Amino acid sequence: MGAAFWIKRYLLAAVPLFAILAGVEYVKGTTSQADILSAGAWAAVAAAIFVGTQYRRYRRNQECAACDAAGKTSKRS
Repeated sequence: MGAAFWIKRYLLAAVPLFAILAGVEYVKGTTSQADILSAGAWAAVAAAIFVGTQYRRYRRNQECAACDAAGKTSKRS
């Protein structure tokens, strides 16, 4: 997994989070430049933490039960 993979994963986390946080500010009716910058900063930090923990888990070769279960389908009779 190269740098492009991790950058794409970061953007896939940061962009929707920014949209959600900016949307909340818009609904509150207090949308200013400071609020938009704050939403961007929080989205960048949260996405960095998310991707950083995933990268750390990848480098240590640790398994993720939730990640493994997400791709599997269970057959119930």
